[in-house]
Amino acid sequence: MRRTLLRITRYAATLVVGLYAGGVFFFSLAPSVGRLPATSYLPYWQALNADYGRAMPPLLLLGIALLVVNSALLYPRDRRAFGLTVAATVMVAATIALSVSQLDPLNQLANGWSVDQLPDDWEDVRTHWWALHTMRTVLAVLGFATLLAAGDLDQRPDDSSVLRGTRGESRANQEPDLTGRVDPQPIR
Repeated sequence: MRRTLLRITRYAATLVVGLYAGGVFFFSLAPSVGRLPATSYLPYWQALNADYGRAMPPLLLLGIALLVVNSALLYPRDRRAFGLTVAATVMVAATIALSVSQLDPLNQLANGWSVDQLPDDWEDVRTHWWALHTMRTVLAVLGFATLLAAGDLDQRPDDSSVLRGTRGESRANQEPDLTGRVDPQPIR
């Protein structure tokens, strides 16, 4: 049961964090958007603020919850995968802190603007937002990659189980191959 819950939370956390990382990474694939004139950029920015403002908080809270549960399930089982999962959790939490403390105030500021009456420094605000967003993107993608590494590590036998020819079980509990022999698990 614990192993099943571990797998479910691992896959769900990977899916949610991957969706988030992909969502913020998308902007990096379209740098020309950041150079649009105010008449095009401001309505786009305001529309994204509305959409992402609704979608991201529940997605991120679900991701953090899944990562915490997964970390708790991993701790007694695999400390290396646990450490990487905690690191991924910290990176995702850092993106939340950056969003709430730095990016959201800029978004709210932009939501109050009108294309007809932009402040003189609107381009500076946009440039600052993009720099902060780049930091958030790096953290999100690194968090996702770290979570993938944790999942990969959790699937591998540790060195002592390879030497024993088991994955923490006695040889009596292993299934024989077609020839009736019980062989050690291959190293991946």
